[in-house]
Amino acid sequence: MSRVPLLSVLQRSLTTAFLAGALLAPGASANAQSHPSDDPVLERIWTEAMENSHLERMGLQLLDSIGPRLTGSPGIDRGHDWAVQTLGSWGIEARNESYGTWRGWDRGTTHIDLIEPRVRTLEGMMSAWSPATDGPVEGPVVTIPEWSTRAELDAWMANEVPGAFVAISFPQPTCRPDSHYANFGTEGALERMQTARQEAAEAFQERLPANANEFRLMLEEAGAAGILQSLWPGDIGIQRIFGTNTERTPTLELSCEDYGLVSRLAENGMGPRLRVNASAQALGEVPVYNTIGVIRGTELPDEYVLLSAHFDSWDGASGATDNGTGSILMLETMRILSEVYPNPRRTIMVGLWGGEEQGLNGSRRFAAMHPEITENLQALFNQDNGTGRVMNISTQGLLEAGEHWGRWLSQIPDEVTRHINLQLPGIPSSGGTDHASFICAGAPAFSLGAHPWSYFTHTWHTNRDTFDKVVFEEVRNNAVLVASLAYLASEDPEPVSRERRVLPVSPQTGERMTWPECQPGQERFGG
Repeated sequence: MSRVPLLSVLQRSLTTAFLAGALLAPGASANAQSHPSDDPVLERIWTEAMENSHLERMGLQLLDSIGPRLTGSPGIDRGHDWAVQTLGSWGIEARNESYGTWRGWDRGTTHIDLIEPRVRTLEGMMSAWSPATDGPVEGPVVTIPEWSTRAELDAWMANEVPGAFVAISFPQPTCRPDSHYANFGTEGALERMQTARQEAAEAFQERLPANANEFRLMLEEAGAAGILQSLWPGDIGIQRIFGTNTERTPTLELSCEDYGLVSRLAENGMGPRLRVNASAQALGEVPVYNTIGVIRGTELPDEYVLLSAHFDSWDGASGATDNGTGSILMLETMRILSEVYPNPRRTIMVGLWGGEEQGLNGSRRFAAMHPEITENLQALFNQDNGTGRVMNISTQGLLEAGEHWGRWLSQIPDEVTRHINLQLPGIPSSGGTDHASFICAGAPAFSLGAHPWSYFTHTWHTNRDTFDKVVFEEVRNNAVLVASLAYLASEDPEPVSRERRVLPVSPQTGERMTWPECQPGQERFGG
């Protein structure tokens, strides 16, 4: 008897549930969507997105099999190659285009054990780009003392830091979320805890002799065995994982609970010791890429609709909602268009950008390298903030873009558009995600802001940003939206005007805001 994969069963069940919900929604028609027009391409987009979705399969391949896509790592290279192969399997022209180089690094395994005063395997991992240990390394845990003169600090650095694991983050007094104090505590419990935490954090800050980047290098120079960090976003079991600037001393990210454990033991003179065995390989300076896919236009091939998402991720988990969901959404959109709209009026492209987390480097370099595309953009649609349905769209300060958006959205089923808040004319974005790389040139580049689904407290740059956090019915909703927008923008008889609004006075500075200036993006590591 053949076995049906569990994921396939779940996919069919979730698809059925989503379509059933659409049937029961106000204004929905008997076939689960209410098309405002009889355009057959729009009807086929809905059918292809809802009944033949490839999102779950692509999610498995990208998030579970390939995994995190740290800039400069073999993981992102495997991802780029997979994206080109995937686009090519649908008959779409695709390439990986280098935009420069970055610091190459390949993560191995991390084992962190408390061995005194008791034995416990700790929850933690190396920071990105951290140097490895040379086999197992043991040493005491020390915390930053109170000091009043530089001589006192220098004495601590000389006598206590060599061979020790130094805890440099504020140890949270509790790793419960604030909601527990609000929901379960007595009257005023939340306020009392917050006040005590704030006072403790301010006192800890007084101990720090420099910012984190400078302090890590000071400790490395002093001969620390390792540096312990913990950046907690406020939810149980969640930890943010970023990178380090050390070259010889391993930097380790511990969970809120285990960082608190070793810090309390050290602060109270209970002699904590760690054994750490962390492997990684520094790869030197390596080329970094954007993946570009193209469906050539038939009437206006030198005008462009660009689908945009950043492909890189931090590597504390698998980069599912930041930005695996945006990446598979744009790939799915290209697949749908290749099926139902293979000969577009304008050229439709997809850009899966590298280096977004290091400063929008991939998209900025692409915009600088391809002015012929930037100057002839009909529209760019970017999605970056998680797995939710698109809810917020700004016309980015372009005065006449609202007319186009009104026409486009009026032709898309209400099941998709009723969630959307369209901000007219809006304020141009100066950064944050990749559409900003084109906004600065006045191009019609738009961010598709999604429902957060606890994005910033639960998945953004954390150790829990994994496949299971993806809500595929929401991403299917977005596939209908983006494919429809790409089709309608391509067919639009008029180019989107680039006339800019005069920006308002900033309430923070009291001065008139200005349009962001274009940045070229870093071409080389450290450049």
